[in-house]
Amino acid sequence: MHIAFTFKNFEPSEHLKKYARRRFEKLGRFFGKAAGLDVQVCLHVDKFRHKCDVQVGGEGLQLSAAEQTEDMYGSIDLVLDKLESQIKKHVSRVKEHRRQSKNTVIDVFAFPLQEEGGERTITGTSKFEPKPMHVDEALMQLESSENEFLVFLNAESERVNVIYHRRNGGYGLIDPIV
Repeated sequence: MHIAFTFKNFEPSEHLKKYARRRFEKLGRFFGKAAGLDVQVCLHVDKFRHKCDVQVGGEGLQLSAAEQTEDMYGSIDLVLDKLESQIKKHVSRVKEHRRQSKNTVIDVFAFPLQEEGGERTITGTSKFEPKPMHVDEALMQLESSENEFLVFLNAESERVNVIYHRRNGGYGLIDPIV
């Protein structure tokens, strides 16, 4: 985690820098120790108002928060609380999105097919949980397997798609619109 400070209208003190650095390093606990976060902290004073602006970038998110009080330490604490709530909300959204993707189940069932010469039946049934992936990933996985088709959950449209080998040597994609 990289933390950069900017001071406006007052002299920077090492104690204030140390306090702010120690407080903002706690944001890394949401992303692990090797988090690639860039934190830009801007502290400025206007008469009796002590303002703290923070920009957080990296790990696929951009957050910002600002707070002003009569005490710089209080401003830093309030901004940290705002950022923590924003990060928690972001993490819960990501978890919920992944949870919804995992709960998609396709139930394949057996039913008899009638034909003129006789009756053919499908004897096997199975449940399948398609993995969320992009179309190009699904194409690479189909090429590496010996299957004729691949059922997957399209990560862009969040719908179940089927990619298959065509007779002319190309590939086809079935993307049902419900």
